[in-house]
Amino acid sequence: MAEPMSTQKNAAKAPVSGEGRLQGIGERLIMRLPGEASLQLPSRGQVAVDAVLNDYATSTVLEPDGAKGHWLAVDDELREALGLEEGSAVVFELAPAGAWPEPEVPADLREALEQAPDLAETWADITPMARWEWVRWIGATKSAQTRGRRVEVSISKLRAGKRRPCCFDLSSCTDPELSKNGKLLGIA
Repeated sequence: MAEPMSTQKNAAKAPVSGEGRLQGIGERLIMRLPGEASLQLPSRGQVAVDAVLNDYATSTVLEPDGAKGHWLAVDDELREALGLEEGSAVVFELAPAGAWPEPEVPADLREALEQAPDLAETWADITPMARWEWVRWIGATKSAQTRGRRVEVSISKLRAGKRRPCCFDLSSCTDPELSKNGKLLGIA
């Protein structure tokens, strides 16, 4: 089981640096961190970081690969800013962030929260890290039916005072496009 992400506040003082190479998985581009870099991070789960990638500063959340490592999503904006393509080398320096960025709330969860005005204060009161966990848990399935059920369960649990989803391995790779059995595709 992953170490609690709340320990990130008191974690590594020195930045983690190294070089990674971009790889494509399906239509997506990612950078897996070298194992020695991941081991220096404060958690085997998600880690919010302030990053410098080839001299480009950004804040992001590293995702776990399900094998005690991490990977970085390379979206179109980052790809364009750095002129990156599959196989490109990226020199990185990562420092655990003092604050978590807000997650992008998927449309189905956002709509359910909008239809539950009684939860507006609750959703605002939980930490950004907890909101990331709800988003990850909902998104960790390929099945539309299961996803819909998870949105319903999230609303129910939030109404019951739960601040985080339970019962999923925070160190697993939960992106259904990039993982199988909780591990990033391409990991043995």
